[in-house]
Amino acid sequence: YWVSYLEIVKLSGGVPVPVYAGVDRDFKPSPEQLAAAITERTKFVLFSSPCNPTGTVFDRDELQAYADVIAPHNHVLIASDEIYEYINFTHEHVSIGSFPNVKDRTITINGFAKGFAMTGWRLGYMGAPKYIADACAKIQGQVTSGASSFGQKAGAEALSGDLGPTEAMREAFRERRDIVLSMLEEIPGIKANHPDGAFYVFPDISAYFGKTDGHTVIRDADDFCDYVMSNAYVGLVSGAAFGDPNCFRLSYAASEAQLREAIRRMKDVLGRLK
Repeated sequence: YWVSYLEIVKLSGGVPVPVYAGVDRDFKPSPEQLAAAITERTKFVLFSSPCNPTGTVFDRDELQAYADVIAPHNHVLIASDEIYEYINFTHEHVSIGSFPNVKDRTITINGFAKGFAMTGWRLGYMGAPKYIADACAKIQGQVTSGASSFGQKAGAEALSGDLGPTEAMREAFRERRDIVLSMLEEIPGIKANHPDGAFYVFPDISAYFGKTDGHTVIRDADDFCDYVMSNAYVGLVSGAAFGDPNCFRLSYAASEAQLREAIRRMKDVLGRLK
């Protein structure tokens, strides 16, 4: 999950209940797991697709299965984070809010930062049942985080304009993903899923735990990332921040040359661990 999710829930007075699935299952919990996690106290099911940090994309059948689990629980709403909608390599972005049995209980969250290279503009939007949208508008009207007028005009143009540049960038990310995955496969002990969206890989590196270069012992993902930074000068983010301490996140929002050099360095320093 994205790092903010747990804290947002806590800030709202809730108790987060992560539903876990590891790299072997492409980080996709089963419908049975979801059903087991829902109780009479559950308020929301919150998820993202495509997902940061894993790059996981839920297809139509998978989302329908989740919707069928949630639908009988009339007290449960869905918050669907779809910020990476336009960086989806499957050629079909599916929103869980499109399914009739949960449409009236789904809040779809989106924005412009990822699909239109507008990070820093701080512009987003949501689709929700009117009573929820009205409540959000009341809050937004009383705080200082309102979107700028010129930013809103830029966002409207992005949504209604030519998607050619976005599609070209998506293909560039797909090529970079393939390069990164092929190079990571050459490093023993790194096990990655095959991300279908966003611009991250989230490999499992638990095979390195307990290994040492004679100076540093790798006890967890934090140690792994510190070791790679200190020795290869490559910045990774520990999976502990995202709910899986066996993994790290690597962003391939960089040039092909930078990515090749970064993974070459990683392979070199990881080869010293025994």
